[in-house]
Amino acid sequence: MPMLKSGWLLYAFLSAFFAALTTILVKLGVQGVSSNLATAVRTIVILILAWGWVFATGEVKGLGMIP
Repeated sequence: MPMLKSGWLLYAFLSAFFAALTTILVKLGVQGVSSNLATAVRTIVILILAWGWVFATGEVKGLGMIP
């Protein structure tokens, strides 16, 4: 498949798959908890992981370049 050579399409499908899987597993794991609270907690976890990745890769230096 020539479209998969660059890999972006594969990564896009994997991202969509894991996003859906995460939503399903979270819903199963937080039964009895408000959906708004569960979404807020999940968002905080994602933010921590995303910023952790930015700091780990040293890309935080580019923060000042954002217009």
